[in-house]
Amino acid sequence: MFSFDDYRKIIRIIQSTGLQADYKEALARDRFIIMRHDVEYSVERAYNLSKVEESMDFTSTYFFQWTNNSYNILSRKNMDMVKDMHERGHQIGLHFALNGMTDMEQVKRQIAKEMQMLSEMFGFVVDTFSIHRPSKDVLRENIKLPGIINAYQDDFFTFAENVTEETPVTVKYMSDANHIWRYGYPDEQNILSNDKVQILTHPFAWTKKGYDNFENYKTLVKEKTTEVIDSINNECKDFGEYRDWFLENAILHP
Repeated sequence: MFSFDDYRKIIRIIQSTGLQADYKEALARDRFIIMRHDVEYSVERAYNLSKVEESMDFTSTYFFQWTNNSYNILSRKNMDMVKDMHERGHQIGLHFALNGMTDMEQVKRQIAKEMQMLSEMFGFVVDTFSIHRPSKDVLRENIKLPGIINAYQDDFFTFAENVTEETPVTVKYMSDANHIWRYGYPDEQNILSNDKVQILTHPFAWTKKGYDNFENYKTLVKEKTTEVIDSINNECKDFGEYRDWFLENAILHP
């Protein structure tokens, strides 16, 4: 369920409705379908997924973290990929990590600060954010800031203290978190039977072949290990003679 072919099936369903929208467009509509991606570990996998979308004349919104131990959003390679995605019509937003913050006023200030920094670094306006692993307190707050869109504000997300299958929702929300489709799979039934839909995917989970959770993490770790080895090799002249050894022993024989 996490191959590029599986993803194409979801896109085809969305396209058949004519209801595809970004967040700004959705604000003015009574019916919409938003496709959103929170980028957790790999900018490259997000980039690859965006190319799948491009092949189908489809655009969506990608949220990137400013503070992330798995990738540097401001590295030359990653910035080039993000800028290319933006130029091809994708919306770019901030995936905001709370990092232990609980004071809502502090959270709001930090969101605005990080969005401003990303806007300055990328050279285009970043005015949409999603929250990484949002707490109930944050969802309950329904954060709305001037000129800024929150993917979890009540226009796009229905908050309930305890969600069950019987919980009435204004917006149907589906997420592939933890390699499991939560709140329903985005098939024709779930997409077509709701006026307002927001679908969240995490691009690291999606590959050309498609894997179960364990195999997907194995391939991801290999990719990230190769990335670290290549980064060291590009920076350190004395590492070249060891590169092949590390590639073989760190990846093939971990």
